[in-house]
Amino acid sequence: MGIPSVRPRKGEGIQVEIVNIVISSSLGHDIPLEKMAATLPNTEYNPEQFPGLVIRIKEPKTSALIFSSGKIVCTGARSLEKVHECIKKIIKSLEKINIKIKITPEVTIQNIVASGGIGMDLNLNVLAMRLENTEYEPEQFPGLVYKLPNMRATFLLFSNGKIVCTGTKSEEEVHKSLQQLVVNLKKVKNG
Repeated sequence: MGIPSVRPRKGEGIQVEIVNIVISSSLGHDIPLEKMAATLPNTEYNPEQFPGLVIRIKEPKTSALIFSSGKIVCTGARSLEKVHECIKKIIKSLEKINIKIKITPEVTIQNIVASGGIGMDLNLNVLAMRLENTEYEPEQFPGLVYKLPNMRATFLLFSNGKIVCTGTKSEEEVHKSLQQLVVNLKKVKNG
């Protein structure tokens, strides 16, 4: 009889929440980054090191990279509603330097990060041997990296059942990936 790789804990189930949504968009207008950096607070611009300007927004707590082409990458939002709030605040900031954005920018989700727990103790040594697409080097990092076959999701698994999921592009995809993860873990446990 082998060591169980997955052991459910009493009273705990699967609980995950979205902790970061990374999006890309375009404002449809060239942006004078030097002027933005000189005029607006909460900005950082160092073109010798990186071609984009960083703007930090307090509420919702997000950051965005803005490029002179008008392309933006926003990170830190926990919902699409917060993503749209972030973009509205960027547009409002641009109005202060007489840049009028006439379009409603389309948002493309690049990555969703979710974290939580699956309510099971995990034997990472056994999982590393029995699951494909894993990386586990406990001397360097206490988590096991597991890339779900045939899906975009990659999971960080910890022995206490805590998980981080990345690589998905919708909330639905997070939940489907999570379901598949649990199925795969139970197969290893019962296999």
